[in-house]
Amino acid sequence: LAARAPGTRSVVLAHAFVTGGEPSDSERDITVGGVAAVPAGVFDGVDYVALGHLHGCQTLTERVRYSGSPLAYSFSETDHRKSMWLVDLDADGAVTAERLDCPVPRPLARIRGTLDDLLADPALTPHEDAWIEATLTDPVRPADPMARLTDRFPHTLSLVFAPDRAPDDPDVSYARRLAGRSDRQIAEDFVAHVRGAGPDERELAVLGEAFDAVRADGAVREVAR
Repeated sequence: LAARAPGTRSVVLAHAFVTGGEPSDSERDITVGGVAAVPAGVFDGVDYVALGHLHGCQTLTERVRYSGSPLAYSFSETDHRKSMWLVDLDADGAVTAERLDCPVPRPLARIRGTLDDLLADPALTPHEDAWIEATLTDPVRPADPMARLTDRFPHTLSLVFAPDRAPDDPDVSYARRLAGRSDRQIAEDFVAHVRGAGPDERELAVLGEAFDAVRADGAVREVAR
């Protein structure tokens, strides 16, 4: 850019997790070699930065924005407003941006409760034509839950069982131990569980290399599709 004529306007397109962005459950982990995110300051001096990777439309600064994905790719995006940015740069590089909504052919909805409640609740009528993730809280798994749900919600895609149980239930405590832990942390805990001691420095390095290799291979396969 420094070699261009004075006043040249600059636009950067980047696929990255930029510090300050809010992720959802849909983005692939692009961490390789320990670099999880880049600071927005990397783009200082650029007139506009059009970012991809995070699926939610976001403004990090007036010159750094994610448009987000045009469609929802997981139920974590149920509350997203899918849109794009129409950006104008004037002759001096000043930015104006207008947010334009993307067409949504079918909304997403998350519903939760016992199967009987979900089938009878009139408040759920607006969701009958939506893509549905249903979480059933019945203490005992009901018979034919998907078939019964699709009678009312024909576009049900995901069925989750989260039975209401006492806090001391062993299944509940196990789920709590795993909640919020990365795949690598779970692997390290498994080593400690089966051996009685956690991995040493050499073994930690091997685990790190293995997970980095899997992520890199996944990225290569995605690009090759």
